Amino acid sequence: MFLTIIVFILILSILIFVHEFGHFFSAKKTGMKVEEFGFGFPPRIFGKKVGETIYSLNLIPFGGFVKIYGESGEDRKNPRSFSSKGAGKRALVLVAGVIMNLVLAMVLFWIIYGIGAPQAVGEGENLSQYRDLKIQIVGVAKSSPAEAVGLEMGDAILKIGSMKYEVKSIEKIEEIQEFTQEHLGQEIILVLKRGDEVIEKRVVPRENPPEGEGPIGFSMAMIGVQSLPWYEVIWRGAKDTVILTGTIIAAFFKIFTHFLTTGKIGVEIAGPVGIAVLTSKVTEMGFVYILQFMALISINLAIINAFPFPALDGGRLLFLAIEKIKGSPVKKEWERTANTIGFALLILLMIAVTFRDIMKLF
Repeated sequence: MFLTIIVFILILSILIFVHEFGHFFSAKKTGMKVEEFGFGFPPRIFGKKVGETIYSLNLIPFGGFVKIYGESGEDRKNPRSFSSKGAGKRALVLVAGVIMNLVLAMVLFWIIYGIGAPQAVGEGENLSQYRDLKIQIVGVAKSSPAEAVGLEMGDAILKIGSMKYEVKSIEKIEEIQEFTQEHLGQEIILVLKRGDEVIEKRVVPRENPPEGEGPIGFSMAMIGVQSLPWYEVIWRGAKDTVILTGTIIAAFFKIFTHFLTTGKIGVEIAGPVGIAVLTSKVTEMGFVYILQFMALISINLAIINAFPFPALDGGRLLFLAIEKIKGSPVKKEWERTANTIGFALLILLMIAVTFRDIMKLF
């Protein structure tokens, strides 16, 4: 538990720091005055002024901010003011946090592929190019025997057997499939490795499972670790970031359209508590999985911040776009009110999701 808390805090801290550093660095480079670089949201716990900038630690830990002089439209004649800069420079500062989160994800993928990335081994592939080969559970169906006995994604299957047959080590997925088919309706024994722990589970394969689930209700893959040469590491890291970003955007679009047509979200959404629970699981699986998890969250954070919703970076870009179209700034009172309402709605959503995550734990 202590290790999970440390890992969760580190992941959250790095993601927030990188995002806000993007705003901070771009503001400095474009000649703007940065008044405060804050980790977390006020009230302030601690602050220290270095040069012209206050670096602060704040009470609400789920976020951060960079306060730039002139953000509210004041002092347009001052060359250090945000509002005095052209639309291009202001847009760069607003989008810099999103860009930095995507860059972080790409760098994490570089590290992953450099030290060795766990990945599914394709049928007929040369196994000699992989190390630490194992048969791993990659999905567990809802309301299945696998879920009922506590099988989890990431469990490695070491042995299989039954009360009548000796529990033997297995090397191929086909061995598990064949043994399961031969023992439908009978209790079988699975010996698994979960993190550093070896555990035993007893499960009864279904004789008539739902289509696409299988008798036990889990999906498997042969997983091996493969290290790549540096030139392929760079390409694969960039490629994975682009593909994953596109996939997540498509998923968000599907969620949004489903909500508009049915009034329901249709998927599970995790808040800070839910992410902490997931952190516990990936921590058990190992360092590389922590990096993969962190890259995934970083891309999600980038996409969410790009949404054209008040209080988010995308919302502020929307107001900037309106300014360019109409030829004059949007009234700051309107923009300030919209951002205040947007921020309040986001906090309420965070509280609601966190409450639901806590209730799920009990």
